Amino acid sequence: MRPNSGTLYVVATPIGNWGDITLRAVETLKSVDAVICEEMREGSTLMKRLGITPKELITLNEHNENEKVSEIVIRLAQNQSFALVSDCGTPGFADPGNILVSQAVEMGFNVTPVPGVSSVMAALSVLGQRLDQFVFGGFLPRDPEARKRELTRLRGLKMPVIIMDTPYRMGQLLDDVSKAFGKGQKVTLACDLTLAGERIYRGSAAEVRQQIKDKKAEFILIVG
Repeated sequence: MRPNSGTLYVVATPIGNWGDITLRAVETLKSVDAVICEEMREGSTLMKRLGITPKELITLNEHNENEKVSEIVIRLAQNQSFALVSDCGTPGFADPGNILVSQAVEMGFNVTPVPGVSSVMAALSVLGQRLDQFVFGGFLPRDPEARKRELTRLRGLKMPVIIMDTPYRMGQLLDDVSKAFGKGQKVTLACDLTLAGERIYRGSAAEVRQQIKDKKAEFILIVG
């Protein structure tokens, strides 16, 4: 680690229920020189909800990541510290910020996790089976043929597979899983975790598809 340099904190934030913020996360967000967020509106809302104002916010997303990473690295070398947050949950899962973390690690800066809420771990915790192994499949390709190939590959791994997608493709994902794994394949669909409308569906892919109909929700799908 570089002496006399700042720290990049990777901070988990609530995925829906504000009561899930940790004391350490709040203290970290208060103490850093700036908070790095995906969108200014989301970052500002987070700070206001936690009563942390004023606080410098830096947006880091797919449109400006390379430019902003260079600026932040320079400031880390000047002994400034930053908190990296995503719109919700634990940064790093299909969120901007991986380039920043990679650069900070490569250059010897201190990178510290501030753990907390993770939709993936929340869904796994209520799966109801042994979890000696599982696979994080993440977001599937949008191209139908590439999507089919990836599902076929995941099917061959013979262990629980976690798949994510946007709310409006939840039903389509279940249809795709039915085709690739078979309609009788057991799945767990965790929707709107930690929110008032939280719902966890269990059953075959075909049964769960029938239950949700045209429902749209933030979700985690576990196949297996």
